[in-house]
Amino acid sequence: MARTSASIFSRALVVAAVRDSFPKLDPRLQLKNPVMFIVEVGSVITTGIFALEVARGDTGSLWSVAAIAVWLWLTVLFANFAEAIAEGRGKAQASALRATRTTTTARRRAASGELEDVPAPELQRDDVVVVEAGDVIPADGEIVEGVGSVDESAITGESAPVIREAGGDRSAVTGGTRLLSDRLVIRVTQEPGKSFLDRMIALVEGAERRKTPNEIALNILLAGLTITFLAAVVTLQPYAVYAGTPLSQTVLIALLVALIPTTIGALLSAIGIAGMDRLVQRNVLAMSGRAVEASGDVDVLLLDKTGTITLGNRQASEFVAVDGVQPAELAEVAQLASLADETPEGRSIVVLAKEQYGLRGRELAEHEATFIPFSATTRMSGVDLDGKQYRKGAADSVKRWVEEQGG
Repeated sequence: MARTSASIFSRALVVAAVRDSFPKLDPRLQLKNPVMFIVEVGSVITTGIFALEVARGDTGSLWSVAAIAVWLWLTVLFANFAEAIAEGRGKAQASALRATRTTTTARRRAASGELEDVPAPELQRDDVVVVEAGDVIPADGEIVEGVGSVDESAITGESAPVIREAGGDRSAVTGGTRLLSDRLVIRVTQEPGKSFLDRMIALVEGAERRKTPNEIALNILLAGLTITFLAAVVTLQPYAVYAGTPLSQTVLIALLVALIPTTIGALLSAIGIAGMDRLVQRNVLAMSGRAVEASGDVDVLLLDKTGTITLGNRQASEFVAVDGVQPAELAEVAQLASLADETPEGRSIVVLAKEQYGLRGRELAEHEATFIPFSATTRMSGVDLDGKQYRKGAADSVKRWVEEQGG
């Protein structure tokens, strides 16, 4: 799989995070982070002092109080922004899944037997839809007619297409998968909003970012330090009054914010985001903060099957000829037998023959050529040309065909 440079810091995600930063100023939410709660309380007090000085007309320290208030609010909003952008990652995934569902168009069979185009979300249970090769299956359902090869890599991660046919245990299909060959008639089996894709969206949207054990321990440490420094700053005013030099409340608040671990408290979410962004750039989605932490300690990764890391469109990479057959001759025959194969594998064979041996799809109109398209039933494709028969497909299917021809 090619590495992409995708980043979670997209324009839409940043704008949404900025918008969500302000509702997070609710003190009930800020209480979850004691450090930032203290900073927010200091911001409110400083803003009140600024308003009081404006009302009194006292301009002696007005601008210094205003500057401190602005910086305190920016600190709180930055912490909220970091948290909002972490939560927005899951919302963005859900939006992408929802867009896939809403942009799919289904061809529904009406009572009169005619086909009508309707958006996939409008399909009801027991509706009958027709899906042609290359179409996306619009909803979860049961095949009532036909057999076809279905690419389910978007759902299961398995690269090889699977055969789905009416009757038996292989008749169920999932919305969002793609039909590669043949034609299927499907009866919808799920109510709107209850499909497999809808359940995936609900899981992504409902997933809350849980703090890791390291984050919990760090929060306890930060809370302890905050209480210690708060007690130290509070005791400064009585000593200052006793010495005859009372301190400004704004100065004390600025001192407290400077002493407590504000930076660490505000950047806890940003640290997690940095780890998630590095994983996203390597096409890895982290489902929790613990997974991000664990990935930093991973040296060797063992996967149980190739389907989890491969694409759903297998590509031909080499022509391997048996003894007595030239590779160029094999490439020519394989290309001829693949001209009627519209699956990714068939198209890749035609392209590979052109790239390696300069062979191009020839003009066969002047010849007596009969194309045999790929079918999930036969699992073969080919062409009958000038009295010769060329076939390409699954090994057992080709073997059975050869035996039927008397070979």
